[in-house]
Amino acid sequence: MPAFLTLPLFVLASLLTAVPMARAQDLPDPVTDADYLEIDLQAARLGQLLFYDPILSGNRNVACATCHHPSLGTADGLSLSFGDGGVGLGAVRRADPENLPEQRVPRNAPALFNLGAHDFTVMFHDGRLEADPDQPGGIRTPLDADMVAGFDNVLSAQTMFPVLSRDEMAGGHRENEIGRAVRQGLITGEGGAWSLISERVAGVPEYLGAFRATYPHIQTGEDIAFTDISNAIATFMAHEWRSDTAPFDAVLRGEAVMKGRAAEGLDLFYGDAGCASCHAGPFLTDHGFHAMGAPQIGPGKAATFEDHQRDEGRFRVTGDPADLYAFRTPSLRNVALTAPYGHAGAHRSLSQFLAEHGQPDALQFDRAQVLLPDPLDEDFAIMEDAAQWAAIADAVTVRPDPLTDSQIAALVAFLDTLTDPVARSGRLGIPDSVPSGLPVPMVEVE
Repeated sequence: MPAFLTLPLFVLASLLTAVPMARAQDLPDPVTDADYLEIDLQAARLGQLLFYDPILSGNRNVACATCHHPSLGTADGLSLSFGDGGVGLGAVRRADPENLPEQRVPRNAPALFNLGAHDFTVMFHDGRLEADPDQPGGIRTPLDADMVAGFDNVLSAQTMFPVLSRDEMAGGHRENEIGRAVRQGLITGEGGAWSLISERVAGVPEYLGAFRATYPHIQTGEDIAFTDISNAIATFMAHEWRSDTAPFDAVLRGEAVMKGRAAEGLDLFYGDAGCASCHAGPFLTDHGFHAMGAPQIGPGKAATFEDHQRDEGRFRVTGDPADLYAFRTPSLRNVALTAPYGHAGAHRSLSQFLAEHGQPDALQFDRAQVLLPDPLDEDFAIMEDAAQWAAIADAVTVRPDPLTDSQIAALVAFLDTLTDPVARSGRLGIPDSVPSGLPVPMVEVE
């Protein structure tokens, strides 16, 4: 943990000094309450329990928190996640020899900070879920249109995907009824995966009571829909990991000013390094998609009928060749907490990622940067294929000038000021237990 995170905010403020005025004009406006969804705290408390409860997974062994844990920066600390078929949490998570996963999860678990802000209308690394007023339910999704009815927003709708993924939460079709329903294409309606999940939750008296107290339209267990579960979880995430009290926020509000290396880094970020051209606005993202040449490891993203390990990013959504190997610009809020970096988590070091980011001609892929339990040679097949690596490099659309070691150190110092102690710990925290009685995911303390 950076040392400054242990300091009181009034001490932090005293350690900061003036930002160059030319750069201050380039800074975004401060974040305000108006930037966020309104929160029903009762719904958030219900969502907290559901978020940490493995009852939503097919084999009752994976919760949302397994891959998005506050102790791991709301991610899982791994390059590629282990959902179903994994044991342990964080760096010690491994494949379960009694229930081996069929395939690795192909992308790095994204952080959850500020997803309750109105600006966040696109979800996932490739943006396959997006707010769109012209679509049924106001959401564009690769799933059928009738599946979006009832979700409050895109943050709620994003839960559609993990619970239906064999390797994330659903499990295999030979293992449980939810996995079988997914395999058969039964998602909505009686006997569908969502209905089966809802029945599980409704069968727990404490959950039924909480839903009745939170949502007036729910009177019996039969009234609980998957969208009600999802809406509660989304409300919790929006409340729990709102992040607008970092040292950087004090600067934006005129309550403090920067000094030293952090001020140098801010000047670079909004100046010569050009970082703010993509990492723009108060959440340090333009919400766009850019091909930056980040290495890809793991199984890639292929349709069932395809035989390759490529991950072509946004192109898989749009079919536009201009989107080949383009991925969504991540928000940099709390970035010091969210290693490893890149859509496939191929860099454990923020400094190393900055040194190589967007400079594919000089990029040397290093297996030692990868945080991957039980690595297999096939995990690195793409990066050891010269033709594939050349294709990734050729697609790059943004080529910043190389950074010196001193500039990288300054940028890291600035990025440290984006760490928010309140968002790091969360507002409601980790529950001691959940209504199902299943184990709450916890990081082992050595």
